[in-house]
Amino acid sequence: MAELFNLLIAEDDQILATSIKLMVPNGFKVFIANKPALVPDHVFFHAAMVDMHLDTQVGDIPDGPEIIRQILHKNPQTEIVSMSGDLDRKNMEMAIKAGAQRFLAKPLSPEEVTLTLEKILAYWQLRKSESTNKTQLKLAGQSPATEDLRKKIASLKNETAAVLIEGETGTGKEVVARFLNQQEGSRPFVTINCAALSENLFESEFFGHVKGAFTGADTQKIGLAEAAHGGDLFLDEIEALPLSQQAKLLRFLETGEIRKVGAKESQIVQTRIIAASNQPLKQLIADKKFREDLYFRLSSQKIELAPLRNRTEDIDDLCQLFLELEKPRRNKTFEPEAISALKKYNWPGNVRELKRVCEQLLLTSPLPIIRKSDVERFINPDYNVQSFTMSMDTSLEDYMNHQEKLFILKYLEKAESVEQAAEMMKVSKSNLYKKIKDHGINHE
Repeated sequence: MAELFNLLIAEDDQILATSIKLMVPNGFKVFIANKPALVPDHVFFHAAMVDMHLDTQVGDIPDGPEIIRQILHKNPQTEIVSMSGDLDRKNMEMAIKAGAQRFLAKPLSPEEVTLTLEKILAYWQLRKSESTNKTQLKLAGQSPATEDLRKKIASLKNETAAVLIEGETGTGKEVVARFLNQQEGSRPFVTINCAALSENLFESEFFGHVKGAFTGADTQKIGLAEAAHGGDLFLDEIEALPLSQQAKLLRFLETGEIRKVGAKESQIVQTRIIAASNQPLKQLIADKKFREDLYFRLSSQKIELAPLRNRTEDIDDLCQLFLELEKPRRNKTFEPEAISALKKYNWPGNVRELKRVCEQLLLTSPLPIIRKSDVERFINPDYNVQSFTMSMDTSLEDYMNHQEKLFILKYLEKAESVEQAAEMMKVSKSNLYKKIKDHGINHE
């Protein structure tokens, strides 16, 4: 049975309180109180809807702001929704100052009440269970940046506008995209790596093609946009999409129309675009490498992910998560000094690099307790990538990965761009981007 989250309705109008209860979506256990004495002291309230103008004729009943303060004193994490028919700015500011995060105007709209509570429910589901599906996705960590991220994801529940996720490589942009998709229920989630998509195949991959559209088109193909109909289409590394294809993507965003290569008629698909970029798109616009009109279409809602070096307090929880995800499970723990060493590192590859280091430590650490000395075999606070201590526990794979990373870094230092580095290394651009991603290299 799914866990229920506690909702308090503080409203002195019993008829209105009952009406609000009927608007509450599944997932909440509702408590109604018209005065503080009826609010259970032993209950942790995940959310509270508080009337700003409770009847104060009885001396022991404080007004709405005071009740909000009392609730937050007991439960600082409670999501407060204030309600009032008085839309005076001073009254609304009073509610926010007391600690309310949202304000609903009376008479209440059932749709608005339901949507507000669904977003709060989504936030608590992220906090409590993160995910119960087979992918075992979790937003581990309790830093302010991670808490803000949970709230931002939850606020986008039931929204259909495009979402842009920006952040350094390895910060977890695809994880965030999957959470955005997950909280909408069971619906398609289709991904495209724009960096690995050749320019001449973009239309065929994105829109599909009909049989005989070109040499080799022996059968009709459904494009990725159509495959995501009714769900989400995740465009990873959108910054790598050539300008010539950006115009076609922009038209799709504006009209929702697709036309298969070789087809005579168009069709409409309904899908939400979630785009991700390792580089700030505004800078690419200034460099004439990205269309400004496409940026405005993609960034209707924007999420910026903080690098791991700016939220090192999450490293404890992330390490624990990676221990739990390891299959087969190894009964190992980190000593405090080892965690401290991890926190001193700059993490240019962010969470992806931390995960890789944790996996290596689980494989190579000889004791059940992972020590500081074990950590320092793979990283050091000065980020000297050439430090690599060989031991009898070092695997050939670890050594080869280290050497490949060194090789890539040397060429990236010499080249003016990833594209130029790929030419110098005699590999494809898409292959180099993949290896940069695998090694957690910040190629900026």
